[in-house]
Amino acid sequence: MTWRALHRWLGLVAGAVALALGITGAILAVDPVSGSWQAVAAADDLPVATLAQRVAANVPGMEQIRRLPTGDVVAYSFDGNQARASRIDPADGHVRGAYEASALFRWVKNLHRSFLLGDPGRIAAAVIALAMLLLSVSGLTLTARRLGGWRRLTARVRGSLLQRIHVVTGRVAVAVLLLSSLTALYMSAVTFSLIPADADDEPDVASADSTQPDLRAKQLPLLLTLRSGDLRKLTFPAADDPEDVWHVETDQGMGWVDRRSGETLAWAPAATPQRLYDLVKLLHTGEGAWPWAVPLGLAGACIPLFWVTGLLMWWQARRQTPRIKDNAALTQADTLIFVASEGGTTWGFAEALHRALTRNGHRVHTSGLENFQTGAAARQIFVLAASYGDGQAPAHAAQALQRIASQPVGTASVTVLGFGDRQFNAFCGYAEALDHALRERGWQPLLPLEKIHQQSPQEFARWGEALAQALGEPLALDYVPRLPKTTALTLISRQHFPGAAGEPAVILRFQSTGLPRFDAGELIGIVPPGSPVPRYYSLACGWRDGFVEICVRKFPGGLCSGWLHTLEPGDTAPAFIKPNPEFVLGGTRKPAVLIGAGTGVAPLAGFIRRNQRRAPMHLYFGSRDPAKDFYFDREIQEWLKDHRLSSLKTAFSRVPDGGGYVQDALRGDTARVRELMTAGAIVRVCGSRAMSQGVAQTLDDILAPLHLSVARLKADGRYAEDIF
Repeated sequence: MTWRALHRWLGLVAGAVALALGITGAILAVDPVSGSWQAVAAADDLPVATLAQRVAANVPGMEQIRRLPTGDVVAYSFDGNQARASRIDPADGHVRGAYEASALFRWVKNLHRSFLLGDPGRIAAAVIALAMLLLSVSGLTLTARRLGGWRRLTARVRGSLLQRIHVVTGRVAVAVLLLSSLTALYMSAVTFSLIPADADDEPDVASADSTQPDLRAKQLPLLLTLRSGDLRKLTFPAADDPEDVWHVETDQGMGWVDRRSGETLAWAPAATPQRLYDLVKLLHTGEGAWPWAVPLGLAGACIPLFWVTGLLMWWQARRQTPRIKDNAALTQADTLIFVASEGGTTWGFAEALHRALTRNGHRVHTSGLENFQTGAAARQIFVLAASYGDGQAPAHAAQALQRIASQPVGTASVTVLGFGDRQFNAFCGYAEALDHALRERGWQPLLPLEKIHQQSPQEFARWGEALAQALGEPLALDYVPRLPKTTALTLISRQHFPGAAGEPAVILRFQSTGLPRFDAGELIGIVPPGSPVPRYYSLACGWRDGFVEICVRKFPGGLCSGWLHTLEPGDTAPAFIKPNPEFVLGGTRKPAVLIGAGTGVAPLAGFIRRNQRRAPMHLYFGSRDPAKDFYFDREIQEWLKDHRLSSLKTAFSRVPDGGGYVQDALRGDTARVRELMTAGAIVRVCGSRAMSQGVAQTLDDILAPLHLSVARLKADGRYAEDIF
């Protein structure tokens, strides 16, 4: 079983019970904190003899004094036949009031320890503790793999909001959860006598001379040397048992004292098993160390969020795995589609391909990649493979490479289509590994490996066009992503730019009413009339700006861009927000190097607009003609004046002495770029794929003397791209 499968099933099966343990543990962590804050503790250096003398003078019928883990001193006595427990002020021994442990906390503690079921419940709790231990270890392992290694465990988390919440809450809690699981297992082993925790047998001691009067506590040498800060309990000699002696327990050990002579009859230092158990109990409960109880409580409070987000991720994956209609038997199919998907979204693309090929008369069989094999009738095989984390296989396809290696090479062609996110270093790394393995085995492709960024419907449609040409038949891939609810945005204003190459652009500003919170650099999906497929545009503003602003270049034949260019103030557009967490800059105070070309300057303008803290921001902007496509020019000049923008370097490729391309602007500012990167600057790049590749190559050249590279910056979470 893989780590991911182990983690998933442990979370689903044991998660509900662990949820109860986490909640009750968080509640119990409140007790040592509140108790310690309210306690009236004895001075650490106060002799136990003095404390006992003060209490005995104020409480008749004394039997025992206990110092609670909170520091409170409690006296147990009998008033006639009535047992009493009293809180004591150690300063003078007077009674502060009756002591009674909280019934609520006692009930919660029993629920936490044994589910109110006694020994069977304790056994169940031990099993759950073991499951939590394995869950924590598997979670740590998966987080390390997702982030690119154990050294990257503290790196910025990537993925959807749900994934980030799940990983962050798990990462915050995992160290404490590991410790809590181990200590719970140890305490359970002690409870069932699998591990010793008691000291050696108590000595057989008794007060021999019954003719002498009892000494008072302040006359006992041992009690004079012991300090109240170490006291656990002090038991007075029973009045009706002349052979009974004083018995004292401290953190250092136990002692027995003759009630008449004051002689120390025996002293037993705390045994190693007892000291170890005391430490384990403190680490597990926080009793006696309230500052430690605080992170314990917070970790327990994280468990519900951790478990719920994990459950939602599992449910999302199940919902996004469609039931394929008209799924031919593998042995009779002429076309096979195999899918590898961690979150389930890739199945939607497979379903669209399956429908299109079936409409064309093909007998198509679609299945998970773990079932890879060939049928006698198969002529075409398609592998749609998403990468998990930094180029790893989805859980269900973990053994697919080995399965492919064991299959005989057939006559069918095998084409791989990869799905991933360019923010990860190994973009579509698993698809690349599959394609390499297939070619090594001798399988021939119908099309070369293609990679789809962030489940782009447009890129998938373009791949479909290439596939149609290769097959020699028309093919309409009607992939429709599952969209969130849209909001009708009303256009407030528009600013037109003619463009230097016959491709005009507009900056459109809409009202933001009805949208959830969003940040500059996130995406807005706009659904144009006549198409269920949204087009995504980078936001040049945040929700605090009170509007939605995008910059749209009109593409020849572009359905959405053409329609947006026709909008006038007062018109509406259906839209929704799509998070883009890897690209969003956030409220960092680190220097930022912002690199954009053409309409790619829009999210960078949004970062500068929101830079109210005046963090150092340096913009490198490239376009064709400053008179026709210098987007946000007026705003940029204002931001330079009020120091939201620290510096501006431009390059215009279609005018004399314009400076060429944005890469040239970077190269001409090499010294400053190196200085900024040495200072820990964050880089954001937005524009076309060709532009981003040129920028990456230029930066690699500039940063080589610093032993830095774009790949290293991406791995460190300092470099992100928004490519279209």
